[in-house]
Amino acid sequence: MDEQYNPGNVEQNARKFWEENKTFEVKEEPGKPKYYCLSMFPYPSGKLHMGHVRNYTIGDAISRYQRMQGKNVMQPMGWDAFGLPAENAAIANKTAPAKWTYANIEYMKNQLKQLGFGYDWNRELATCSPDYYRWEQWFFARLYEKGLVYKKMSTVNWDPVDQTVLANEQVVDGRGWRSGALVEQKKIPQWFIRITDYAEELLNDLDELDDWPEQVKTMQRNWIGKSVGTELTFPLKDSDDGLTVYTTRPDTLMGVSYMAVAAEHPLAKAAAERHRDVAEFVDECRNSKVAEAEMATMEKKGIDTGFKAIHPLTQEEIPVWIANFVLTDYGTGALMAVPGHDERDHEFARKYRLRIKQVIAARDSREIDVQEAAFTEKGTLVSSGKYSGLTSEEAFDAIADYLEDNGLGKRTVNYRLRDWGVSRQRYWGAPIPMMTLADGTERPVPDDQLPVRLPEEVEMDGVQSPIKADPEWAKTTFEGQPATLETDTFDTFMESSWYYARFCSPNYDQGMLDPSAANYWLPVDQYIGGIEHAILHLLYARFFHKLLRDVGLVTSSEPFKRLLCQGMVLAETYYREDDKGGKVWISPADVTVERDEKGQPVRAIHKQDGEPVVTGGVTKMSKSKNNGIDPQAIIDQYGADTVRLFMMFAAPPEQSLEWSDSGVEGAHRFLKRLWRMVGEHTAEGPAPTLNAAELQDHQKNLRRKTHETIAKVSDDLSRRLTFNTAIAAVMELLNEVGKLGDNEPQSRAVRQEALNTAVLLLAPIAPHACHALWQALGHEEPVVDARWPKADEKAMVRSELQIVLQVNGKVRAKQEVPANITKDDLEALALDNENVQRFTEGKTVRKVIVVPGKLVNVVAN
Repeated sequence: MDEQYNPGNVEQNARKFWEENKTFEVKEEPGKPKYYCLSMFPYPSGKLHMGHVRNYTIGDAISRYQRMQGKNVMQPMGWDAFGLPAENAAIANKTAPAKWTYANIEYMKNQLKQLGFGYDWNRELATCSPDYYRWEQWFFARLYEKGLVYKKMSTVNWDPVDQTVLANEQVVDGRGWRSGALVEQKKIPQWFIRITDYAEELLNDLDELDDWPEQVKTMQRNWIGKSVGTELTFPLKDSDDGLTVYTTRPDTLMGVSYMAVAAEHPLAKAAAERHRDVAEFVDECRNSKVAEAEMATMEKKGIDTGFKAIHPLTQEEIPVWIANFVLTDYGTGALMAVPGHDERDHEFARKYRLRIKQVIAARDSREIDVQEAAFTEKGTLVSSGKYSGLTSEEAFDAIADYLEDNGLGKRTVNYRLRDWGVSRQRYWGAPIPMMTLADGTERPVPDDQLPVRLPEEVEMDGVQSPIKADPEWAKTTFEGQPATLETDTFDTFMESSWYYARFCSPNYDQGMLDPSAANYWLPVDQYIGGIEHAILHLLYARFFHKLLRDVGLVTSSEPFKRLLCQGMVLAETYYREDDKGGKVWISPADVTVERDEKGQPVRAIHKQDGEPVVTGGVTKMSKSKNNGIDPQAIIDQYGADTVRLFMMFAAPPEQSLEWSDSGVEGAHRFLKRLWRMVGEHTAEGPAPTLNAAELQDHQKNLRRKTHETIAKVSDDLSRRLTFNTAIAAVMELLNEVGKLGDNEPQSRAVRQEALNTAVLLLAPIAPHACHALWQALGHEEPVVDARWPKADEKAMVRSELQIVLQVNGKVRAKQEVPANITKDDLEALALDNENVQRFTEGKTVRKVIVVPGKLVNVVAN
């Protein structure tokens, strides 16, 4: 082996070996335990960022570890290639989205290869390929046939100048990102999939996902939002119609003081026709798109419609208001407002001086002033007629029973979850495989006409989708009659919801999945990705998997057994203020940080002019703060293994990782040290065979440390997934190797075993260097095919233990004692210790507490 560690040569040689030997290509082997490890695939934006590197290093380390366990490991990679960013980039770069996307894929694929990730590149897929989205279109047609797909009018952001639909991210301060025109809300027909049909199963099956983070499961439960309540109707004064609402708190029914409806509600429209000011308010609401997440913090606005509802129990007249916090798409588009016991209703009532009534008292009898703040807890009913004195739970049943018995309402299970709108009016996506016939009926595109191909050689003007602008593209025929293709494209969540399954048979052309391959590999054993995907992506993927099951393509009910959500990669930020007081962010690569003798930062200066810059604090790496670190630059300087080792060592995988130049340098020094130790050891020639019976105490100590390290790292990498503590354990082992200074035959033997172990344990994390070091240590098989070491229980038996000696709970000495020492002897040894005697001198020993194998605490006063 080379005397100096040269990562460039080492890594190139290792990658060449893996490629020539097709090391990571896999196929189904029914008699062998399988392991499917998958990291969320990237959007091909142009370059890998450090978040990618961390995600994929975690996945690769797990995959390599499981391979060393003797499992048939599949680790694929592909590209989430459709989406709006490609259109924006195409416009900016005056190119077609397809050309830009494919070029980025090629560049990023090369970066992934440089990092040594063990992917089966034969399984590579890109979601923008017709071979991929063909089957998505086929599947959509099957869902349509099963009644799980429908079309309805839905509200979108409409740019009246560009005459186009805008995604939420294209609306900036209420205006179109290109035209600057005020965005309007417009209703257009959109396609939906009935995910609500699976709401209960999606909720219940979360209980089966034992190896998912509780945080993620809670987020999904809240998003599905199951609630049990009552649906009831308030008659309208002087009308045969009624106002139907849903409430989870029928116990507060006697506290209703106003009704609130959405601006799109039929009652609001009727009021708008009668009153100009109402029409103006409805128009204002219609053109101020509000996401549900913003409802809690936005200013509450409303207007009285003039209509009156009749309370179903008291026959009291209740005013009906239009309120901007009521959404048409949720529930009935109307609600009963109980300002005394709902914060949102209270805020609105205070603003418009509407009545606030208390009908729930605290269980602990404390004083409540609902005029000042809503009391939202459950309690005991007051001022509620015959229901006064009942608990909220008792009143729920009593009032619900009364409503049902009198035909005024019914118990209802409701979900916050809404059906999945999959239509997008953008170009760069999979065409929705539907057609409209001359008579207006809609049909799926026949299977033999799939895929409906998206033209890739197009010019983007940023105004209209090329397939919407070209009427010829949409022309087709059905059974000899003219028809028109749908020009909307799929939401990109469609592609990412089943890619994990297509990886099982990516080149299969007889169907969406090869069932035998899919049912061999699925479910995914380990899935890795950011917490930002905890709700939508993971929920849609779970839904899609159940759909695949129900059409007979898979037998399992959940796609991912175990989920790991890796933390963000953080970095320091630097900036200067411009003439207008704005911040101009400066890349950390362009900044030199001066430190004091303790290593603490003193000041930061710009490399270009030597002048100070302002330190802006540590935050997530992002383009907006210009604090991203280019992985390629670090690979070029230190090598891929250093980057991988630092990523795994700096923090546990689920926690945020702070980028540190000194940490990267430390990881590099560690690899150089390992390289040097192996080199010095092998320079002495082959090590003799280890004979445990001949070992002296200092040799036994190193051997014990070796096997303790195996046991710890095995647990860290399998059960705990704490790579940082695993690496720390290997570092400790190498420290012990360094202390074994002699070259006696058995010392060389236990050193060989320790170095073999260190290389094997680090092989999943720093695979290139370990590939070379394993060969240097005299092994013919490549380390990637080696078996994970097993801890020898006999080697871990200690002949001596280090015992902590305390006086009144404070450590006063440490002493080596025989492992089989008795409790009485240990107590006597502690009392005889010179330092213990010094701290008990002149005091009376009250008792001696012995914790066998750990400590002795002498209590004296």
